[in-house]
Amino acid sequence: MVSPSPFVYWAQDANNIFIKVDLKDIKDPKVDLSKNYVAMTANGVGAHGPSDYSFSLNLFGDIDSDDEVHQTKMSPRAVEFVLKKANSSWWPRLIKHQQKPAWLKVDFERWKSEDEDLSDSNIENSGAKDIMGDYPELYEKLKRDEFGYVKEDVRKVYLVFYNLTQFIFFTYILVVMGVRFMKDGYDSHPGTYDAVGPVFKFAQLIQFLEVMHPIFGYTKGNPMVPLAQVTGRALILFVMIEAEPRMQTKPVVFYLFFIWSVIEVIRYPYYITEIYKRNIGLLTWLRYTIWIPLYPLGALCEGIIILRNIPYFEETQRFVVSMPNSWNFTFHMPTVMRVYLLLLFFPGIYSLMSHMYRARIRKLGPKKLKAKFY
Repeated sequence: MVSPSPFVYWAQDANNIFIKVDLKDIKDPKVDLSKNYVAMTANGVGAHGPSDYSFSLNLFGDIDSDDEVHQTKMSPRAVEFVLKKANSSWWPRLIKHQQKPAWLKVDFERWKSEDEDLSDSNIENSGAKDIMGDYPELYEKLKRDEFGYVKEDVRKVYLVFYNLTQFIFFTYILVVMGVRFMKDGYDSHPGTYDAVGPVFKFAQLIQFLEVMHPIFGYTKGNPMVPLAQVTGRALILFVMIEAEPRMQTKPVVFYLFFIWSVIEVIRYPYYITEIYKRNIGLLTWLRYTIWIPLYPLGALCEGIIILRNIPYFEETQRFVVSMPNSWNFTFHMPTVMRVYLLLLFFPGIYSLMSHMYRARIRKLGPKKLKAKFY
């Protein structure tokens, strides 16, 4: 009976071949090494359960004839070989024949790009490269060799779909507002909320997923930052505008929706390029620069909406909880709005602008302005 083969993972650099044999609880291992041949038999637990396993590889090139330069490491979970090549060079594949067995896999975690070994020998090597990030073309080639196609992970597909969907929503909002403005001019302002409000509300609710992305590890960063931004915008949209019909017809709603949408039609395409590690200089510059005029203007529109709503909320007593009640609790919404405008509005703008400025410095670098006096 022919023994099954374990999964064997391989990688290389210019001088070595790395082989990892996926076998647990190995007993009685026997290894055969020659100048262009590797074989092993052992009893262990692999893909077929407890069994006797064996494999053999006819290598593409020669390895060093001195057995002492090769390294073998056995652990309870795997056997690892480091085989020194007879000549420093990059092999196009591990084995001589192009048709590789199904149990032979590429070890993407350990793979290094050829470029880092061709660099200046006087420059200290900083370690293995992130092949997917630094060498996307080589990464895609390896993926095609391994799977027959470029395999996308679920996280990437989901993030691209999310960002593309949001981009489409906000582009639609801008297009509708633009067409209406070109047709009716300033007379289009009162009907802005009726025209694009439902789409805007839906897109805004979906944005709460951005709070979950860093929690689940889909993106990096602190979830409190998107939570503060998304919640603040949702309060303006649903509490200040949706809840007060008289505010919906004000021109300030048109300007606020325009500012928010312009920000988003730049932000979401930028995120898609980041997912695929593509750098589009103009898009990156816009992402980290357009907020300089738009964030203060957007905050001004939000402040005007809150200020204009105070007499409306005084009249309707909307969101007001008066005594007596079963909770023995009182809440006066107009007072909260006044306190926010007096004490929290400008610190909130400063905090947001500071966060964006630090992000801009990290991405674009500090700009030193040289003053010349004549």
